[in-house]
Amino acid sequence: MKKKKIKTRRDKIKLKIRKRIKGTPDKPRLVVFRSLNHIYAQLIDDVNHRTLLSVNSINKDVQATLSKEKTKISKSKLLGKLVAEKAKSEKIEKIVFDRNGYLYHGRVKAVADGAREGGLKF
Repeated sequence: MKKKKIKTRRDKIKLKIRKRIKGTPDKPRLVVFRSLNHIYAQLIDDVNHRTLLSVNSINKDVQATLSKEKTKISKSKLLGKLVAEKAKSEKIEKIVFDRNGYLYHGRVKAVADGAREGGLKF
């Protein structure tokens, strides 16, 4: 029962965030989702309803680069840098960050910091 209550709380926060944040083709929305063991990041264009690119820690070639890191936070930061590299190759420099209802600390903050270090502007 408590788990259901937490999910609805995060969903409410998520809806509040999504009212204010919109991704466009020029300035897509960087969405972060975290599970217990993995982290996912997507760049989404809300105008055309498309996912421009996606990076996650489950992918085999990404796992090879992430295996050098020990903690989940350091893996998340590296994943943010990978998102920035892929975005640069797609000629995307400015983004809008969507924390997806999570608090802005820990792994979510590490993805944002990694993306900033990679050269993306929020």
